[in-house]
Amino acid sequence: MIEDFWANAIFSVTPTILIGLIFWFAMRAILRADRNERSSLARYEQEERERRNSTPHE
Repeated sequence: MIEDFWANAIFSVTPTILIGLIFWFAMRAILRADRNERSSLARYEQEERERRNSTPHE
């Protein structure tokens, strides 16, 4: 009887844990991509500012 209890407990918690892990990996990938995109955009904007400021004005 106690073996059935623990088996049922494990089988009922496992899907929740797996879905949580999948969600965590997906959110981690999204946040990393966003951070890299923002970093890249900031670098590009800095280069454009430097390029614009280094050209002679008429």
